[in-house]
Amino acid sequence: MCGRFVSARKRLELLEEFAATRDAVPADRDADYNVAPTKRIYTVLTHKDERELRLVRWGLVPSWAKDTKVGARMINARAETVAVKPSFRAAFARRRCLIPADGYYEWMTEDKVKQPYYIYRTDGGILAFAGIYELWRDSQVPEDDENAWYWSASIITTQAEDEIGRIHDRTPMTIAPDDWTDWLDPANNEKEMLLTVMRPATSSGSRGLTSYKVSTEVNSVRNNGASLIEPLGDPESPGSSLF
Repeated sequence: MCGRFVSARKRLELLEEFAATRDAVPADRDADYNVAPTKRIYTVLTHKDERELRLVRWGLVPSWAKDTKVGARMINARAETVAVKPSFRAAFARRRCLIPADGYYEWMTEDKVKQPYYIYRTDGGILAFAGIYELWRDSQVPEDDENAWYWSASIITTQAEDEIGRIHDRTPMTIAPDDWTDWLDPANNEKEMLLTVMRPATSSGSRGLTSYKVSTEVNSVRNNGASLIEPLGDPESPGSSLF
């Protein structure tokens, strides 16, 4: 699964990186080095025929849910079932998004202790997680109220087959820049093609990943700051224990 990640890029950087023509983010936000479920996260999606940068809650709430509490259990959608599972299939068919991340954390048990690792692109580039989003109508407020619609999203994950799988057996799916337009197009419902453009985040290729151990401070959502992604131990050999 992907349960924590880093979102440190500036809003203007994301607008430029993803060629978003509409900015629906009201103000600049502080860098977040410990993004946790139910927090508001950056997403890139197509809305009213424009590519838009927007904040949504992490944890998808299906339109038919009784309340938003279910979102805390739906932070990830499995690539193997996202197109057919009732909670996700409608969003996968029409409401796909990109979720920008500088890197993410996974945990591996070592000597009976859960050791966190920070996983990121070797070239320092941004990751574009494959995501789906949904809108949930809050019937307790008028339709014209700014809180009438609850926007939420999930990160699509798959089986980790390479070295990343030694840390955790699941890894986020990513979308390459050449496929962003097809992925974000709500009219594109060719399921087989959509499943094909998703690529596992792996340690191979020009956009490959690397990792290193970090402090267990990241285990608490109360902790934040750039210190969370500092290498634990020898900074000259990040990831050397695995890769």
